[in-house]
Amino acid sequence: MENTSHTVTRLANFPVSFFSMVMGLSGLTIGWEKVQSLLALDLGLTPWLLGTTGTIFGLLVLIYALKLLLHREAVIRELHHPVKINFFPTISMSLLLLAIACLPVSTALSQPLWIAGTGLHLLFTLYIVSVWIHHEHFQIHHMNPAWFIPAVGNVLVPIAGVSLGYVDVSWFFFSIGILFWLILLVIVFNRVLFHHPIESHLMPTLFILIAPPAVGFIAYLKLVGELDSFGRILYFAGLFLTLLLFTQIRRFLGLRFFLSWWAYSFPLAAIGIASLTLFTQTDQAFYLQLGTGLITLLSGVVVVLLTQTLMAIGRQAICVAEHAPATAPASHPPVNPPSGRVIRWLIVALLVLTFAAGVWLAMAFAPPVASM
Repeated sequence: MENTSHTVTRLANFPVSFFSMVMGLSGLTIGWEKVQSLLALDLGLTPWLLGTTGTIFGLLVLIYALKLLLHREAVIRELHHPVKINFFPTISMSLLLLAIACLPVSTALSQPLWIAGTGLHLLFTLYIVSVWIHHEHFQIHHMNPAWFIPAVGNVLVPIAGVSLGYVDVSWFFFSIGILFWLILLVIVFNRVLFHHPIESHLMPTLFILIAPPAVGFIAYLKLVGELDSFGRILYFAGLFLTLLLFTQIRRFLGLRFFLSWWAYSFPLAAIGIASLTLFTQTDQAFYLQLGTGLITLLSGVVVVLLTQTLMAIGRQAICVAEHAPATAPASHPPVNPPSGRVIRWLIVALLVLTFAAGVWLAMAFAPPVASM
C-alpha cells in the first residue's frame, strides 16, 4: 500500500520539463541526418535515433496524460507557475522537431506532426503571453532564459512548414518568434546583469540563449532561400553566445544534476545544424567541420544526460515535491568534492575528443566543393 501511495505521489510531481529530453534527442536526430547527407555517409543512425526519440515522446505523453487525468490540480499548478509554465510548449516543439526529423523519411508522417505541433504551439503561445500580460505574482527574479522557449517554438515552424507548402503560415510564426526573442532578450539581460544571480538549478537554461538566433537562422534561410546580411547576423549572434557560454564551463561544472541539464542539448543541436546549413550556402569547410564537431559533441553530451537522468530516476531524485518556493533567493552552486571535480573534468576531456572526432570526420569525408 505504501509503494502504491509513493508511485501516485511521484506521478503527481512528474514535471512537464521532461519533454525537453525529446527536444534534445530530436535535435541530435536532425543533426546526424544533416551530417550524413552532407558527407554522403550512411551510418544507419537515423532509424534508431528517430525510433528512440518517438518512443520516448510517446511514453512521456502517456505519463503526462495520466497525470492530467489523475492529478489535474497538479497540472493546473504548473500552468500557473512563473517558471514551469514556459516548459509546456516543449510538448508542441517536440511535435515540430519530430516533423522536421521525419521530413526526409516520410512527408505523410511529417505533415500531421507539423499540423498538430503548429496548432498546439499557437494555443500555448496565446495562453502564455496572456498570462504574462495579466499576471499578478510575477517578479523580476522569476525571469530566466526558459521564458525563451515559447518564442523558439515559433521560429521552428518554417523549417518543415515551407517544405510542406505552408509559406504564409511559416512567415506568421517566424515573425512572432523574432518579435518575442528581441523583447525577452532585453528583459533577460536586465535580470542577469542587475538583479540576483539565477538559481543554480536554472543555470543550464542560459544555453537556451543560443537557440533563438540559431534556429531563426535556419528558418530564415528556409523562408528566403538564400544567405543575406540578416541571416549572417542571426548565425553569428548564435555563435557568439555559444562561445560566451563555453567560457563559463567552470561554473556549469560546479552544478548538481537537475532535469534542467537537458537545456544543454537542443541549443547545441541548433548551432551545430545552423553551422552545417551555413556550409551549404558558402561551401567553406570551416562551417562543415564546426557543425560536424558540434553534432558529435552533442552526441557525447546526450550520453551524459541520459546516464545522469537514469541515475537520478534510480535514486528517486526526480518527480519529488519541491521544498523551496519559487520566490526563494538564488543560491550559489554547490561545491563538489575534489573527486567529483576530477571526474567532471575527465568527462569534459572526453567531450572535447568527441568534438575533435567530428572535425576529423568532416575533414576525411568532406565533399570536393568544400574550401577554406
